[in-house]
Amino acid sequence: MPKLKTKSGAKKRFKITASGLVKSGVAGKRHRLISHNSKYIRQNRGTKVLSKSDAPKIKAYMLPYG
Repeated sequence: MPKLKTKSGAKKRFKITASGLVKSGVAGKRHRLISHNSKYIRQNRGTKVLSKSDAPKIKAYMLPYG
């Protein structure tokens, strides 16, 4: 079998934690922040862990070698 390529966009956007979860940045923090309230901006600070339903897709297809 040939080697699988890692998706270039995925390796910039996702990291896999030591326990195997997929970590990503939070959406909605780049522009038009004046229309979001302070609570929204504060709660979306930093990174989030992807849901259990989304993580297998990223790990299998986009980041095949972790």
